Amino acid sequence: MFRTALRNVLAHKARLLMTVLAVVLGVAFVSGTLVFTDTLGKSLSNQSAKSYEGVAVSVTSYGQTRDENGQKQGEPGISQQTLDKVRAVKGVDLVSGRVSGFAGVGDENGKLIGQGWANKGSNFAPVKDGKDPRYTFTDGTGPAKDDQIALDKETASKGKYKVGDKVRVATNGPVKEYALTGVFTTEDGSVNAGGSLVLFDTAVAQQLYVKPGYFQELSVSAKAGTSADQLLSEIKPLLDSDNTKAQTGAQLAADQAKGIEKGMSGMNTMLLMFAFISLFVGVFLIYNTFTMLVTQRTKELALLRAVGANRGQVVRSVLAEATVVGVISAAIGLATGIGLAVGMRSLMDSLGAKIPAGDLVIAPTTIVAALVIGVLVTVLAALVPAWRTGRIAPVAAMGSAHLPATAKSLVLRNVIGSVLGLIGVGLVMLGVSMGSSDGRMVIGGGAFFLLLGLIVLLPLLSRPVISALRPPLQKVFGVPGKLAAQNALRNPRRTAVTAASLAIGLTLVTALSVVGITMGKAVDRMSTDKIKADYKISMNGGIGSLDKSVAEALAKAPGIKAVSPQTAGSFKIGDEYMSASGVNPAAIGEMLNIDVVSGSLSSLGKGEVAVADKTAAKAKLSVGSTLDVMFDDGQRATLKVGAVYKELEGLLSPYVIDDKVLAAHTEDQYIPEVYVNTGGGSKAGEKAILDALGNNPAIGIATQQDMRNEMGGIVNLALNIMYGLLGMALIISVLGVVNTLAMSVFERKQEIGMLRAIGLDRSRVKNMIRLEAVVISLFGAILGIGVGIFLAWAVGTTFSKSIPNYELVLPYDRIGIFLLLAGVVGVLAAMWPARSAARLNMLTAIKTE
Repeated sequence: MFRTALRNVLAHKARLLMTVLAVVLGVAFVSGTLVFTDTLGKSLSNQSAKSYEGVAVSVTSYGQTRDENGQKQGEPGISQQTLDKVRAVKGVDLVSGRVSGFAGVGDENGKLIGQGWANKGSNFAPVKDGKDPRYTFTDGTGPAKDDQIALDKETASKGKYKVGDKVRVATNGPVKEYALTGVFTTEDGSVNAGGSLVLFDTAVAQQLYVKPGYFQELSVSAKAGTSADQLLSEIKPLLDSDNTKAQTGAQLAADQAKGIEKGMSGMNTMLLMFAFISLFVGVFLIYNTFTMLVTQRTKELALLRAVGANRGQVVRSVLAEATVVGVISAAIGLATGIGLAVGMRSLMDSLGAKIPAGDLVIAPTTIVAALVIGVLVTVLAALVPAWRTGRIAPVAAMGSAHLPATAKSLVLRNVIGSVLGLIGVGLVMLGVSMGSSDGRMVIGGGAFFLLLGLIVLLPLLSRPVISALRPPLQKVFGVPGKLAAQNALRNPRRTAVTAASLAIGLTLVTALSVVGITMGKAVDRMSTDKIKADYKISMNGGIGSLDKSVAEALAKAPGIKAVSPQTAGSFKIGDEYMSASGVNPAAIGEMLNIDVVSGSLSSLGKGEVAVADKTAAKAKLSVGSTLDVMFDDGQRATLKVGAVYKELEGLLSPYVIDDKVLAAHTEDQYIPEVYVNTGGGSKAGEKAILDALGNNPAIGIATQQDMRNEMGGIVNLALNIMYGLLGMALIISVLGVVNTLAMSVFERKQEIGMLRAIGLDRSRVKNMIRLEAVVISLFGAILGIGVGIFLAWAVGTTFSKSIPNYELVLPYDRIGIFLLLAGVVGVLAAMWPARSAARLNMLTAIKTE
């Protein structure tokens, strides 16, 4: 029987090729994901370990902490005195102190080099012979004066800088010009992430990022014969235990490796989720393929039964074929996945995210996973066709009598599908009533049961949907259109299985599109309705704080009418810290469209506070109420509520106060953005801002349109990534339609011959097959889009309370494109089956049993 199974695999190579392709695509996605994330994780871990080579002990400072009264405790970093004490410990060879923070370099056009969030500044810390062990200089030397810097090789190349050139460097304040003294290579993670690295003299870096005389980190190397653990035990007593942490270099490298692994797991999970969607869709293709093969070999299987093979042997022979196909597919899929991982690595390099050098990691678990998934998916999908094979009696099969679905089996199927669908709808509606993230989890579970119910009910749903498509097809295409619709209904189970793969893919695509576009429109309306400022000033990349000098410089610049910083601060009310926005009372009304419920925003200028309406209702506050607060510096004050405004989530904190009041109690203000009005926005206004900021490459200037495009760009990028990841599932759907049509042509050879004999020419036979494919594709697309819109509505409802102006938006243009693509999928999938049907010899076909 096993030899028979192998022979059958070789005898039906063309049919099995589609099954192989479906499994290969799914396995390649899984194995490619595992290889890529394992390789990336290993490379980053090796890079991290390499950067700590020679480090016996690392000491890290967490900065100053605050006690319950808000008073700062401890030192801002590791002092020079502590460094000297560590250096004096017996067994210590070398000690270097490090500080770091943001620093950006502009290219020849003044544009920021690097990714913004990955742009870094640090200090050059020579220890022996004027060299710093972390950096290898390819040209020049490290900075030794306060007006000198060194650049990493990539940044120097992009900016076309050479030793001796003047380089404009921006931190979070005004731009300064430095002389370039050297160019170096490094294993620093910021550079490998596509950013830049600027090295300053230690005193300059301390002034920029901590305080003069303090470091954020110490790297300690040991003399020969001294162990890291021994050194660690002697260094710990010298440190401030409240705000510093000391550990061996090996421990630090291991901790960072664990952090990298944890960070990679999120990407790994997302990619694997889409891979399993592809495999799930592939199950329907494999099911149809083996159903078709069993149908073609009915007589052969009956003959085996007649000569002594029992039901179990026949079933096992079909499962053996599935196993062979699964093993072959898994092996090809693994090889393809490795190639996919190499391609993803090259793609990331081309996009500027340099991946550290390292060998490709193909873990044993990846190989096992590929083989198990490939075989398991194929065998599970072939179980039902194999089981049906064992039920066919030899005599019935010898006469080519196919067992149709009994009324009992169809009724049972419809009952099960209805129950699953009702459970799904019930869970979705429960999730809607719950709202928030918990509700979305329940909706996810409901979506699973709803899709299962839909798959089971598809044969029942096929009749009304396809019947509705028949009149327009008949009217436009005549007889071929009528026959196409009738043929699609001839075997509703097979039509349903084929449409299911397309329905699942389009359910996910539609739901993501509707939610994404609706959220984008909500944010767009928020930008249009709520932001009145002409410009928003922030750090490029949106990460980090602007220096307070930015708002001061803008306020003094000619051509600028109003400026308001958006300072992110906090104060303590009772035992709870509350976030507060520091603004310019005289200008905030010109920057944001604030709906004042009671009181007046002018009260902010008197030192009073404005409170969001939801917060006010929860805390039972109103205009005239007082708040006892404690600021960051530990000072206490009583603030009067001067206004209550309608909440502006994402734009203002629940409490709004004069920025000057907040600044008086905050040593280092965090200013994520500054709003500016120039009288309508113009080229002259933008130039005035650029001139005021000294053409700072690290600072971004966003117009109102830029603010609107910012979220729209994020939404579109996310949707495009999702479309790409779901594209593999749609490719498998195409293969499924090809399979179904091929089976349909095989079963209807005699009928096609008769149609040819009574005058249906080859072109109309082709049209009939093409239209049948289009009907099946549109059937799946209509159901998928309908369910997708329903799920998008449900998920969107859970966001409506947290996102202002949220209203469901149906992207009719994209829905139309999805339907059009479904039709194109049908036409493309029908090319081979239609050609085969048109080339049938009518006399041979008529004689077919």
